[in-house]
Amino acid sequence: MAKKVEIKSTTRKGETKGETKAEFPIPFDNYKKIVIGFGIIVIGFILMAGGGADSPDTFNYDIFSHRRITLAPIVVLAGFAFVMWAIMRKPKE
Repeated sequence: MAKKVEIKSTTRKGETKGETKAEFPIPFDNYKKIVIGFGIIVIGFILMAGGGADSPDTFNYDIFSHRRITLAPIVVLAGFAFVMWAIMRKPKE
């Protein structure tokens, strides 16, 4: 739950009324986890890279490797799931 900060403001007649204003909706610790999740996603896309042929006349079958077809998409999806968890996670009080 976000911390509440009480702000005093004046009305037209000079009276003060108390208002509450919430701080950031996502705590700083969760932002660190979100950055880690984006790092996992980038690693997945790096695993997908490569497999191109040196000349257009030949076909390189490395594009069908286990790393590019299976491992890299799983890493990317795990990164997206980690980011969603980091956004939705409630901080411990």
